[in-house]
Amino acid sequence: MAKGKAPRRTLDSYTLRNINKTIKAGDCVLMRPAERSKPQYVARIERIEADARGGNVKVHVRWYYRPEESIGGRRQFHGSKEVFLSDHYDVQSADTIEAKCTVHSFKRYTKLDAVGNDDFFCRFEYNSATGAFNPDRVAVYCKCEMPYNPDDLMVQCEGCSDWFHPACIEMTAEEVKLLDHYFCETCLSEDPKKLQNSLASSVDLDTKVDAKKRRRR
Repeated sequence: MAKGKAPRRTLDSYTLRNINKTIKAGDCVLMRPAERSKPQYVARIERIEADARGGNVKVHVRWYYRPEESIGGRRQFHGSKEVFLSDHYDVQSADTIEAKCTVHSFKRYTKLDAVGNDDFFCRFEYNSATGAFNPDRVAVYCKCEMPYNPDDLMVQCEGCSDWFHPACIEMTAEEVKLLDHYFCETCLSEDPKKLQNSLASSVDLDTKVDAKKRRRR
């Protein structure tokens, strides 16, 4: 007579002794990669289960993919801490969990005062079989018409509220940081009065940059 599978039970939570952290369904974690030279895997715990004695603990996870792990690869607008919630589910030993982490919404991530090693953000769901994203389009900004990358410095036009990369408006990051006002070319052409504010800001900017250079000497 064939021996049946040993019954397993679902756990509400489980304490990982190696990192002294308690995990539960819904938590995001960093898991040991197959190759130590690669970054840790990011996953969301769906369920925790153990054998009848409470041992051999397994976690049912839903993987987050990094941009470079997707079919299209990493693109210019992808943030360094960006991950995609995939449709790839798996079962792993709880012993492979190396740390807890937080995967923020895109909006919440952009409002963080400081980004830690355990902070990530997600704005797309990803189909690992087809390479499709949901949503399949997001807002684009600047002359280059690229989605927002929270790692990149941008300046907002006070007229149309669009955002621009310094390089796309022929400015340096240092110059942009010193601006008091900014109006894009389109807004300036529509309202000449704004040009006066922009020119005044440019003169003030030159003064600030010159003063900064003098302080460095």
